[in-house]
Amino acid sequence: QVQLVESGGGLVQAGGSLRLSCAASGRTFSSYVMGWFRQAPGKEREFIARISWGGGITYYADSVKGRFTISRDNAKNTVYLQMNSLKPEDTGVYYCAAGRADFGSWGQGTQVTVSS
Repeated sequence: QVQLVESGGGLVQAGGSLRLSCAASGRTFSSYVMGWFRQAPGKEREFIARISWGGGITYYADSVKGRFTISRDNAKNTVYLQMNSLKPEDTGVYYCAAGRADFGSWGQGTQVTVSS
């Protein structure tokens, strides 16, 4: 298992940008598929984006496609989520996750609030 710590959340106005980071412990970070999820108040956690171990393959939920970009730096054991053109409906707790067959390791989450 890998330990994950998210950072970069905060309060931003609609149309603004934020960049989330997720730092991972361990020497096997580059072997993990990494993902971002979010959970809005009163809703279930939903998938946002994922990136392959080498960074060459990415996949996004339709709700964020064209606005969010997932990337990773294996030398720094870090995955990022660049969020642009933020909307109030993007508000929620954002979690990063790591896995191979499935996402078995999760961070504690970072709050993102988008005001209208």
